Amino acid sequence: MTDQPKAPQTAEGQALFPYCTELRSKKLTFARQPPRTEEDILDASNRCWCARTMQTLGPDDELVRPDECQSGRTCFRGVL
Repeated sequence: MTDQPKAPQTAEGQALFPYCTELRSKKLTFARQPPRTEEDILDASNRCWCARTMQTLGPDDELVRPDECQSGRTCFRGVL
């Protein structure tokens, strides 16, 4: 088992950038930094997709949504 570097965290110990780097949305197209909140990702359409599958289902066949695409999911790729 290899140790992965720890993602940047806030003073409270929460991930600074909690969402998978493969999460995509129209709003993220114009982002200048990784999203920190759902509002940074979702626009009025509330649509997002996975860059790995190019679908609304991720590689693990689960829905792609900001509240789902976080650490702990088997396909999660975080910001280091």
